[in-house]
Amino acid sequence: MTKRILLVCGGGASSGFLAANIRKYAKKQGADMQIEARSESELSNYINDIDVLLVGPHLAYMEDEIKSMTDPKDIPMALIDEDDYGMMNGAAVYDQIVTMLGDD
Repeated sequence: MTKRILLVCGGGASSGFLAANIRKYAKKQGADMQIEARSESELSNYINDIDVLLVGPHLAYMEDEIKSMTDPKDIPMALIDEDDYGMMNGAAVYDQIVTMLGDD
């Protein structure tokens, strides 16, 4: 079953590049993932259709607000590591997603 992953950042642009890198790496791993990037302002439009939410490190100040949306729906949510985000390290963030998904 396809896992739906959403990355959010301020405008959606930087997370879009990271999402593309994660997609490339996930494809090499044979993973069945749909990885999208959106602006944090669009989160409420997608919250019911995702399995994991990753948030840009620059939105750490919004973590409690975002958790109030994800927790009731049992959607794993985490901040993306600042270094991985800055380096657009798709492999490292893919590993983070796999860990968050657990052993489904």
